[in-house]
Amino acid sequence: MAFKLNNLPDRTEKPREKGITLALDKGFSVRQAEDFCESSSHYVDIVKLGWGTSYVTQNLEDKLAVYDNADIPVYFGGTLFEAYVLRDQLDAYKKLLKRFNIEYVEVSNGTIWLSDDRKRNIISELSQDFTVLSEVGSKNPNDIIPPYKWVSMINKELEAGAWKIIAEARESGTVGVFRPNGEVRSGLIDEIVDQIPVEKMIFEAPKKQQQVWFIRKFGSNVNLGNIAPAEVIPVETLRLGLRGDTLFDFYSLEDEMDQFYVDDEEESNAPKEE
Repeated sequence: MAFKLNNLPDRTEKPREKGITLALDKGFSVRQAEDFCESSSHYVDIVKLGWGTSYVTQNLEDKLAVYDNADIPVYFGGTLFEAYVLRDQLDAYKKLLKRFNIEYVEVSNGTIWLSDDRKRNIISELSQDFTVLSEVGSKNPNDIIPPYKWVSMINKELEAGAWKIIAEARESGTVGVFRPNGEVRSGLIDEIVDQIPVEKMIFEAPKKQQQVWFIRKFGSNVNLGNIAPAEVIPVETLRLGLRGDTLFDFYSLEDEMDQFYVDDEEESNAPKEE
């Protein structure tokens, strides 16, 4: 940090198991990736190359090298996984990941039909060689999954070998754990975290009001996904209470008084100059 400020919430350090910020790269050039890493690498834990953008990205290997040099793991979007599964090319997809030294993989069925059993079998298979992020939820706003089924699917996919579960929201933030107007389905979230450790979840939250909601509810170290690169630093300020939306969520006069007494005690115990 460039300077010191008292009474900020404790943030986990990379590599993080919680407090993860998963950023969405929708087609950055190599130079854009370099600029992004220069400004934000300390606050980015994983980068997803959205949907099938990796297929049409020029200089893909050079861009992957930029993220690798910044110690930021990258994975290809879940829609690319679905495109391969749709064509019965899962083995080819595994070879593709190994060719580009991709260590993370997203398993999703937000667009294609994939039975729960088949999805869990794929998770189990891929988890032998990769770190699996499994996405739960549909990209169809009319497909409402009841809370009990979310919990059941999440539990079973974790048991199958998923490292984290991504709660679907899309880039728009209008499906999955959100209503079409972007409002959080708070009852669904409560049902999930009542039975699933919150650190096992990554909540896609592309909009600021959604990010604020999750940070206020679960604290600075909630896992957030689908964060636009330009929003990574703003999200970090939300996590630290350095933006108006969360300024008073992580600060109180009691904190200030505690710091005052600590500073006063340190000063009284300091050796006196002769």
